[in-house]
Amino acid sequence: MSAYTGTGRLARLALRRDRIKLGIWVLGTPLLGVGLAGSVSGVYPDEPSRMLYAETAATSVVARAFNGPIVGADLGAVVVAETYITLAVLAALVSTFAVVRHTRQNEETGRAELLGAAVVGRYALLTAALLVVVAANVASGVLLGLAFAATGLPLAGSLAAAGAVAGVGVAFTAVAAVTAQLSVTSRGANALAAATVGVAFLLRAAGDVLGERDGLRVESAWPSWLSPLGWGNQVRAFGGERWWVLALPVALLVAGVAAAFALAGRRDLGAGLLAARRGPARAAAGLLSPTGLLWRLHRGALLGWAVAVVTLGFSMGVAADEVNDMIAENPAAAEAIAALGGGTDLVDAFLAAMLGLFALTLGAYVVQALLRTRADESDGILEAVLATAVSRHRWLLTQIAGAVLGAVALMLLAGVSTGLGYGLVAGDALGHTLELGWAALLRLPALLVVAGVVTALLGLAPRWSVALSWAVLMAFLLLGQLGAVLDLPQAVLNLSPYTHVPSVPAVDLSVPPLAVLTGVGALLLTAGLAGFRHRDVPT
Repeated sequence: MSAYTGTGRLARLALRRDRIKLGIWVLGTPLLGVGLAGSVSGVYPDEPSRMLYAETAATSVVARAFNGPIVGADLGAVVVAETYITLAVLAALVSTFAVVRHTRQNEETGRAELLGAAVVGRYALLTAALLVVVAANVASGVLLGLAFAATGLPLAGSLAAAGAVAGVGVAFTAVAAVTAQLSVTSRGANALAAATVGVAFLLRAAGDVLGERDGLRVESAWPSWLSPLGWGNQVRAFGGERWWVLALPVALLVAGVAAAFALAGRRDLGAGLLAARRGPARAAAGLLSPTGLLWRLHRGALLGWAVAVVTLGFSMGVAADEVNDMIAENPAAAEAIAALGGGTDLVDAFLAAMLGLFALTLGAYVVQALLRTRADESDGILEAVLATAVSRHRWLLTQIAGAVLGAVALMLLAGVSTGLGYGLVAGDALGHTLELGWAALLRLPALLVVAGVVTALLGLAPRWSVALSWAVLMAFLLLGQLGAVLDLPQAVLNLSPYTHVPSVPAVDLSVPPLAVLTGVGALLLTAGLAGFRHRDVPT
């Protein structure tokens, strides 16, 4: 028996387990790419508008930091500038989570030990995970390239742009293979990989900000070449493609896989190379209650979200001061911002659109926090908790309260940081901080509906709760970001709770929609609690 015996069967098992998640990823990325490309081409339909965009993007430090360097004024170049980072970060995170799920998480839950009792080689589990995730990146990249080409963009540039996105996914597949050997828990491995994505983003942003402008093209500085996210920009899709750059993610994959195999050979199954900290001899008194345990388990994730929200919010606030300069002379872009944010004042519409985007993104926090209850149930932790004096009703209420209060704190931080950033460049920092902090809290009823949907699925359809919860959130995201730009029917847009939230500060506050959303959220939560009370644990 070799070290790779059983790789094929384990790969088929991974495909069987992830058939829904992989399907959403492989098919969802091209659909998202087509939607984003369609919206960009609608906003910048002619050469003068694209020239104005490219001129502004090449000049603006904020645009360089968040979108990367522009490579020209062609439609494809504008599409890449507006979509690459979003798609690349998604590919990086999805790839890392998938690798960790099929390696470290299998060890953590005992599945790897069970599989090891069969005829399975030492490296088979890791090899199968890498094969599946790399293949998913390649399939998603091919479909994304064909999807871009189907929108009318040149085929070579479309394939280069898709290759850049897929290359990022491949590169972070290697990163996750290494972090899965370092940490003793899947949560720690995911955190290390996500931190690497953050460092890669900062390096790319620094390189692009420090780059030199050559007409409508920006040459990135050396820090960008240290980042897998920066490599995608250096492919220069639609701007004289440099295909050789795509060899860099492949080289990183080879190096990462070699390192992961070497590290895997130096540790025991279930152990990590980074020693886990020993806990105190006695547990703190707070851990004896569901609330204390919830805080202990969620505080790390909440802190990570808070850092990201404050950083992004402050940056968006500073960027808001440039909105008039960037799009005031482009009626299509101004119309798109107004459609997303509402109202006629471009800055207020931009700020409202950013708060709406924060609310959409923090829906992922709510889903993530509540779905941990399903993981606790599947892993048998819930049964141990319910064996104490804690009732299942109290336990689930505590989980819901934790997710909702976390969302409240993060939305408040989003609004305050955005207002502070805008106030420091525009004047009246305190006034804008209070105004946008209040406006951010008005988005909470939509997040309550998201929490209600997840809770209802946990209570009434637990087996499908994970896939359906993320699918519903993705649908809300697509409707919220692309619905207005793509001019979808109002009946379709109304399916998303985010549609009904007044876009304060761009428009006046309207209480009835918020009251209805709160009522819908409460009904869904009640249904979920009732279903959870009357079903078996685990199901």
